[in-house]
Amino acid sequence: QVQLVESGGGLVQAGGSLRLSCAASGRTFSGYAVGWFRQAPGKAREFVAAISWNGAKTYYADSVKGRFTISRDNGKNTVYLQMNSLKPEDTAVYYCAALRSYSDYVPTGRYEYDYWGQGTQVTVSS
Repeated sequence: QVQLVESGGGLVQAGGSLRLSCAASGRTFSGYAVGWFRQAPGKAREFVAAISWNGAKTYYADSVKGRFTISRDNGKNTVYLQMNSLKPEDTAVYYCAALRSYSDYVPTGRYEYDYWGQGTQVTVSS
């Protein structure tokens, strides 16, 4: 079993940047695909980005493509989400999730993931 802890959220002005981190403990992170999701008040949790176990494949939601970058450092058991050109509509609680997988498949559905962190708040002011 793997435990996930997100960090790096905060308050930022529109156009600014933040880098979120998802740190894993309990097991090595290298055998897991990892995704980022977000949930705004009153809205469903939505997919943001995901990365395969070895970083070879990534996938992004259209709403963040070109602005967000997902990456991972398996030596540090951490996955990152670099968020640039932030917009007020990016305001949400951001969650990372993990699925044990050694394939290049990059899951985008929330129900495909087995492990979830507690989330970190990102607020973008206009």
